[in-house]
Amino acid sequence: MGETLKIRPYARLLTMLGDQLIKNEQIAVTELMKNSYDADADWVKVSFEGFGDNWKVLPSSTIVIEDNGIGMTKDIISGSWMNPATPNKVDKDRTSKKHRIIQGEKGIGRYAMLKLGRTVKLTTRPENESEQNVEYTVHLNFEDFDDNFFTNDDDKKEGIFLDSLQFNLETNDPVVFTGQDVVVNNILFEGWKNVHGTRIEISNLRGKWNQRKVDDVKESIIRFGSLFDEIILDDSNMKTRSEEEKMTVGLYRDVENLTGDDKTDQTFLRNLFDNKTVIRITSGRYDSDSQNLYFIENDIPKVLSANGPEMRGQRIYKKHFGEGNNVRPVSKFGDFEFDFYIFDFNAKGNKYELSLEAKKLIKEHRIYLLRDGIRVLPYGDATDDWLQIDVSRGIISAGGFFSNDQVVGRIKITKIGNPHLKDKTNREGLIDDEDFTADFICIIKAFLSYLRTESYKTYLDNEKKQKDIEIVKAQRVEKEINDLKDYFKDNGRAKELVSQLEKTYKAERKYLLERAQRTEALAAVGLSVETASHDIMLMYGKGIDTLSRLLKASQDPDFDCHSALEELTKLYGMFTYVKNQLSDMQKLFVSSKQSRKNIRVKDMLDKVISIYQNSLKDGPINVEVTEIGSPVIAKCTMAEVLQVLINLIDNSIYWLNTIDRSDKTILVTLDGNSNQMIFSDNGPGVRDDDKGYIFEPFFSGKGSEGRGLGLYIIRSILNNNDYSIHLADIRQEKKLSGANFVVSFVKDDEDGY
Repeated sequence: MGETLKIRPYARLLTMLGDQLIKNEQIAVTELMKNSYDADADWVKVSFEGFGDNWKVLPSSTIVIEDNGIGMTKDIISGSWMNPATPNKVDKDRTSKKHRIIQGEKGIGRYAMLKLGRTVKLTTRPENESEQNVEYTVHLNFEDFDDNFFTNDDDKKEGIFLDSLQFNLETNDPVVFTGQDVVVNNILFEGWKNVHGTRIEISNLRGKWNQRKVDDVKESIIRFGSLFDEIILDDSNMKTRSEEEKMTVGLYRDVENLTGDDKTDQTFLRNLFDNKTVIRITSGRYDSDSQNLYFIENDIPKVLSANGPEMRGQRIYKKHFGEGNNVRPVSKFGDFEFDFYIFDFNAKGNKYELSLEAKKLIKEHRIYLLRDGIRVLPYGDATDDWLQIDVSRGIISAGGFFSNDQVVGRIKITKIGNPHLKDKTNREGLIDDEDFTADFICIIKAFLSYLRTESYKTYLDNEKKQKDIEIVKAQRVEKEINDLKDYFKDNGRAKELVSQLEKTYKAERKYLLERAQRTEALAAVGLSVETASHDIMLMYGKGIDTLSRLLKASQDPDFDCHSALEELTKLYGMFTYVKNQLSDMQKLFVSSKQSRKNIRVKDMLDKVISIYQNSLKDGPINVEVTEIGSPVIAKCTMAEVLQVLINLIDNSIYWLNTIDRSDKTILVTLDGNSNQMIFSDNGPGVRDDDKGYIFEPFFSGKGSEGRGLGLYIIRSILNNNDYSIHLADIRQEKKLSGANFVVSFVKDDEDGY
């Protein structure tokens, strides 16, 4: 018959759960604060008492963590608190009376106190009515044991078992929680709130303390919950934590408040978020079912599919999920919310340039991970790179990722919504649970990589183009040539060479601009062909089918001439449609054969809308045309009017397709009284930084997708006819919330203008 064996842990398990498992004092204090949070405390105080100069640990030095939570009954102390890995901690749906999601789930966080010291005095007064008139005290004294909990027998040192440790539970009249007023961080908590709670006094401290360690604890306290609640959520649609969910945390040295007023830094950080971020991602949400990322980028709502080409094209995505026919699906790790604030540390001479003080503050933060509003450590610390961004910059592509210190952000998960994203037992991040955690991290990295290679690259390209345009605007080349002329004024040969250089430069510049105009004219034809070709090919295909049926039917002895006539009539209509479409496109070709004449802009607008009908339907984008007074007339060629309108409508369609809204609209206002057209849409509009450059050649806010010639050519065409275009800058001209372009068909020399 076999022998029954039992698992009987040694007492050194406490060392493993406390000192060895918990990385540092910062995490240890945070674990104990989580217990206060779970106990529905309104406040928790962490006090360093009896320390010497430079934080020297003295025999009298004590660390005290106290709160006004619900306290513990005798049964809870003996049945739960004294027992590691309490089973009730695994209940994922537990919430407190204050609707807080219970943070503790492993039942070992309380042993973090052994990271701090070897002697613990626990005093608690329960909220429970049947026991609230007593306080319970437990003394845990381990100073007589080394870390391995050996016996004191020098001849035979043996480890003692965990269940052989015995401690006395004392029952006393209340002396700690007696209903006194308590002030934490200058907030008064009146006595009636302080008749229950828990106080843990830790003495016989381990190791050494210094200012850096205390500062780390201070940072844990300041950032215990969502640092961003006060900074971000005021201006977003995300719900702030209720007053019941919040807990005031204070750090003290004896009676001195060390927490300080962190609102100054928060205000500074908020101002940086509002005014210095190149890319500002707010109200972000990943939907695990659809695998879409919904977010607002620089005030523009957007949607990005985790399975779309933008994400799949990122190298980090392909490396993790595969590519081509070997792409594996993204695991169901649950929904999450996110905000990211991205800075340019190299910006100079523009509004994004950062002071040294600003850079220092930004570098103190990274991307935080919050579970039910409470930080997952050490994510977000300045020394932590939990997304392995710096590693990816080194082994994949530096240009494919932001540097780790230029992004401040937060990602929000929940215990219920993300059951597979669990804390490691040592409280250093998330467990690698199958593919769930790795996929979660990869989606975040791929999204940040997308922002870097698309939005941020567009910003960098525009910055370079703006600097180049400023060189042209300032006529720096001409000025430098004149400086050379002046320098070589007494050297005839050199002066002659400089003059020749000037002529060559002007000739080449003129040639390039004329070539750009011709290119854009052809591009306009291409745009119209691209948008109209679907309908043309569809109608052409139907015509071929009709002809095929007629040919086949004509071989039948009983050929029905009446039916054939109907088919021929349809065929005539089909090919007439194709002819008209091609005829409209033919008018786009700039030709000396086209004469200038009075053209009704509305007629040309109808043709352009017809050409773009499929693109507008796919949007879907609604086009409204409003006419005021008599018809708007432009005296020029049809090709010129069509080019102006095609570039304007193509621009609007592009930008409207970048946003997530159901009421995408283009409004064209034709005002015959002033003979002008206001072309408006409710898209993202023109960035303030770009307004001075949008009519310059080769400048585009579309990044690699834009030619940067459309608005330049529009302005050139209109200027050649003594007409003009400008971006609406007064309220009366702004018809919709996005871009509003005002085109005037009044010649500059006409009366009244």
